[in-house]
Amino acid sequence: MQDYKRHGARYRARRRAVDILFEAETRDIDPVAIVEDRAELSQDPANAVAPVADYTRTIVAGAAEKLDDLDDAIERHLTEDWELFRLPAVDRQILRVAAWEILFNDEVDAPISIKEGVEMASEYSGQQAAPYINVVLDGIAQGAAANAPFAGEAADDAYPVAAEPAAAEPEAPVSTAETEPEAPAAEPGAEVASGAAEAATAAEAAEIAESTEPVAADDDEPTDPTSAQ
Repeated sequence: MQDYKRHGARYRARRRAVDILFEAETRDIDPVAIVEDRAELSQDPANAVAPVADYTRTIVAGAAEKLDDLDDAIERHLTEDWELFRLPAVDRQILRVAAWEILFNDEVDAPISIKEGVEMASEYSGQQAAPYINVVLDGIAQGAAANAPFAGEAADDAYPVAAEPAAAEPEAPVSTAETEPEAPAAEPGAEVASGAAEAATAAEAAEIAESTEPVAADDDEPTDPTSAQ
């Protein structure tokens, strides 16, 4: 049996925040309103209500503001067989308190939040709740660490600035070969006809050459003036 009295002020503040969130969900009222009510009652000693610690106020206000983000983070690390609202109500509040510290309180290291969450689970729900709460919180912490450069208020500065578009280069001159229309495709038999026409033209040229060929000189007449004797 663990001695939970040995824990410090922050553990007690977390545990009080779990109590307030649990009551707010059960009664379907604003948890911040419960904090204000408790603070007012604590001013009268006859009410026997303990004052609300500043850190309890911070957790409750932060969890109420970021409730959707917290629930989304928790559900991403539950198994497919479980949904957030199928969990015991007290386990749900423990997960929300610890998840808020991991995601939104830079003053507390994630391992401390996980350890404190597991101990609260052991105190409230028994040992059967501690293992899965440990797994869920560890998954949230790992996800937060992976996205650390883009989380929180520094997110706007962390994203790279888009480069200005480069000046358009002048277009290259269009080749005339590309703009001229292509020759129509030859019809079937065109190559044969073309070859026959070329052969006929060659034959005609040969006949013309024979008819215009100069008559050879007689054997006794020298054709080269330099060869005359």
